[in-house]
Amino acid sequence: MPFPSVTQKGGPAGVGRGKSYFGGPQRTRKIKKDAIRGITKPDIRRLARRGGVKFISGTIYDDIREVLVARLKLIIYDCIQYVEYRKAKTITVQDVLFTVRRFGQPLYGFDPGTNTESSPTKKR
Repeated sequence: MPFPSVTQKGGPAGVGRGKSYFGGPQRTRKIKKDAIRGITKPDIRRLARRGGVKFISGTIYDDIREVLVARLKLIIYDCIQYVEYRKAKTITVQDVLFTVRRFGQPLYGFDPGTNTESSPTKKR
């Protein structure tokens, strides 16, 4: 019979697991479902508002999530091609920019010539 470790708190039925070893309340973990559920209804609504949509049907959210997953898979797959060609392990902003430009939908605002960090700030 193995000896109980310090990290084991309470019995097998979960009884007595209310406090941590050091006295504070134990952190409860969220049950993870699909990662795409992290894109919430307000997130989708915010993107739609930015795109000019006024009203959104309640049944459309799951369809939008499916389309989003399919689109992200295409983009990430092509980004991986660029990363493997560079013999790197990290996807950079440039990889994403090259990929979406290849799809014919360039992203604006990432031009190094228009970087706002190097511009002088106005004094009041």
